[in-house]
Amino acid sequence: MTGRHATLNQLNVIAGDMPASIGFYRRLGVQISEPAEPAPFHVNGTAGDGFRLEFDSPEFAQVWNKSWAGRTDVKGRIVIGFRVDSREAVDRTYGQMTAAGHKGLVEPFDAFWGARYAIIEDPNGIAVGLMSPIDPSRRSQPPEPFAGGG
Repeated sequence: MTGRHATLNQLNVIAGDMPASIGFYRRLGVQISEPAEPAPFHVNGTAGDGFRLEFDSPEFAQVWNKSWAGRTDVKGRIVIGFRVDSREAVDRTYGQMTAAGHKGLVEPFDAFWGARYAIIEDPNGIAVGLMSPIDPSRRSQPPEPFAGGG
């Protein structure tokens, strides 16, 4: 990303039936990594020119989107992901969007996967993630029970 605008580069689908979701999107031509276990909580996919289509279980989505903690209606939700050019840009963009009156769902934090991350809500109630580039030196173990694989 260059300049001050965020770049649309990702869509997370909260999958209630991960194997069925993987099969459906593979049939549409999405390249999806092989799950690390029979009932994975997260898988990565790529569609088109590198657009990221990722799938998370409802339980795992509640780990990185704390505003969904304890909810039973997470299945089928989506998170639209925007890449920004730095860790500081996550904080700045989150601050600008919430100052403009948009609801903040998750304040900027250092995520276990090595990025700075925050979530805001669009006027339609859709979660929108803001993510910095991943810095491998800032990675840490995901919380239990997700630390074993994905």
